[in-house]
Amino acid sequence: MPLVAVVVAALAIGFEQLVQWKYGPMGIIAFVALTVGIKARSTMISGIGAVILVMLFAQSG
Repeated sequence: MPLVAVVVAALAIGFEQLVQWKYGPMGIIAFVALTVGIKARSTMISGIGAVILVMLFAQSG
């Protein structure tokens, strides 16, 4: 079980760094809002984070 937690944490950190590198501070704000919303079970906060991420992804493509 601890190995799985380490792998998941490494993937999350890697994804966060990728978002920060490609989308800058707004990407990090959206990723944090999505994560906090999911952990707090707040659909409004996670929805805002998800919408911002989708807008950033659509803008780059």
